[in-house]
Amino acid sequence: MNIGVAKERAAGEQRVALGPESAAKLVKGGASVLVERGAGAAAGFPDAVFEKAGASLVDDAPTLYAKSAIVLRVQPPTLEETRLLPEGSVLISSMPAATSADIVKALAARRVTAFALEKVPRITRAQSMDMLSSQSTVSGYKAVLLGAAALPKFLPSLTTAAGSIPPARVFVLGAGVAGLQAIATARRLGAVVSAFDVRAAAAEQVMSLGATFVASDLVAADAETKGGYARAQGEEERERTLAAIGRHIVDQDLVITTALIPGRAAPVLITKAMVESMRPGSVIVDLAAEAGGNCELTKPNETIQVAGVTIIGAVNLPATVPFHASQMLSRNVLTLLQHLIKDNALTIDLDDEITKAMVVTHDGVVE
Repeated sequence: MNIGVAKERAAGEQRVALGPESAAKLVKGGASVLVERGAGAAAGFPDAVFEKAGASLVDDAPTLYAKSAIVLRVQPPTLEETRLLPEGSVLISSMPAATSADIVKALAARRVTAFALEKVPRITRAQSMDMLSSQSTVSGYKAVLLGAAALPKFLPSLTTAAGSIPPARVFVLGAGVAGLQAIATARRLGAVVSAFDVRAAAAEQVMSLGATFVASDLVAADAETKGGYARAQGEEERERTLAAIGRHIVDQDLVITTALIPGRAAPVLITKAMVESMRPGSVIVDLAAEAGGNCELTKPNETIQVAGVTIIGAVNLPATVPFHASQMLSRNVLTLLQHLIKDNALTIDLDDEITKAMVVTHDGVVE
């Protein structure tokens, strides 16, 4: 069975869907791994490393697609690239529902079975396949570095010949994977960290990392969905949440927002009035920018200033740490492939809860 690793061509994307370590394991298991030349170069994996792992290099995308029963990508293909996929082949990539409708229809028309990496179900046996978790870890880490670089002050407390310098205050909104990693990173860099989340389980996790949990009275036992995400709040709940955030945010130097609700626009947690209440020089890094933003002033992939506050609309941060982001993603993809391939044969079992959750097209049908 030929498994093809495509080179990413989307602007700013430096990751690769399968690294040499995972490629070697697939080859050892009896698969043939084909890698488009240069596919891993931006992530720090040159062609020679893939060859050493037992993969074969392919000169161009059309040849790779034509020879592959399974094609691996990080970003979804363009409409033009979908035409390169052989009918009946398998595509594994991210497939954001909000931006991939035309791509999904085109894949169905070619009878391609497409798996969306971000649709891994949040169940125990699928944890090692969870792309959202692995890449959110990268985002949470990098968000703190971006914020620290934009701040006009140190994060840690310093004692110098010129006197003592107090630590910066970092406030993290949303304590999922990205939020917890942001908390841990900010703490390692010496900041005083606080966080907020409406989910009951989050309070203990936040405090275990040495951060202060804000407005614990707003935590609700039913705030968490079956998939582990926060549910959308009612109007009264939202007003209380905004009031608590507004009281706390005025003294913060760096705010990192991570709150997302699957299938919906990101909840607005920072209003224009809150931004204007912050101290000049403060920074907001909005990890929900692609979903509309947790700050109502956020502009995706732009850095703006309002009332002296810098607002960074962070987009695709994992691609800015491509080596480790690719390494983690590659392990997610490898585990998924090991789930789908038995005795070197691909099995698409739509009764399996992992397969069923991740398939977006199969046998000409949009699932």
